[in-house]
Amino acid sequence: MPAAIRLDIFIDPVCPWCLIGKTHLDRALESRPDHPFQVFWHPFQLNPDMPKEGVGHVDFLADKFGGPQRAVQMMLQVAEHAKKAGAEIDMDKCRHLPNTLDAHRLIHWAGIEGKQTPMVSRLMRAHWKEGANIGDPATLARLAGEVGMDAAAVARLLATDADADDIQSRDMDARQKGVTAVPTFLIAQQYVVSGAQPPEMWRDVIDELAGQVQG
Repeated sequence: MPAAIRLDIFIDPVCPWCLIGKTHLDRALESRPDHPFQVFWHPFQLNPDMPKEGVGHVDFLADKFGGPQRAVQMMLQVAEHAKKAGAEIDMDKCRHLPNTLDAHRLIHWAGIEGKQTPMVSRLMRAHWKEGANIGDPATLARLAGEVGMDAAAVARLLATDADADDIQSRDMDARQKGVTAVPTFLIAQQYVVSGAQPPEMWRDVIDELAGQVQG
C-alpha cells in the first residue's frame, strides 16, 4: 500500500448519521488493515446557534420537524438505521442536545496529541450510548482523561476561550467550500463523498487505490 492518503472527515458528534458513517468506515478499515488512509477530523456544527446550555433533544426535533410525535418517530427510525450498522444508540438516554463547540475544541486538542480518532469515538459513545452531556466541561475533561489526555489541563483550557474562534472559522470555511451536511469525506484532498456510505463502498475505494499503485 502507498504512503498515507489524507481522509478529511467533517462531522458533528451529535449527528446520528456521523455515528453511522463512522461505524461503516471503521468496519471497512478493520477489514483492510493495510489501508492507506490517515484520518483527520474537522468541525461542523449542525446547530451553531444552539444555546450554550443545550436543549431537550425531543423538544428541539419537535420544533424543527413538526411536533413531538414526528420527533419521536424520527428518533426511532434513526435508531433502527444505527442498529443495522452496528452502531450504539440508546434513544432513551439521548434526552439532551448540547452545544458542541467545546466538544469540537476537545477533538482539535486531541489531534495535537495524536488521539483524535479515539476522542471522536469516545464523544460519540458518550452522547449516543450513555446519554452524557458532551457540552458540559466536567464531562469533556473526564472523557479526555479516558483516552489518555491530561484531564486537568483540558479542564483549564475549557474554562477559557482557547481555539474557539479557530473552530468557528474552520466551520465557516467548510461551509463556504460547499460542505452543507455531515458526514462529509474528502479523499486525497480531491474527491468529496457525502453521507453515511456503506462499508462496501469504502472497501472498493481502498481496493481501487491499491490497484492504482500496483498498476
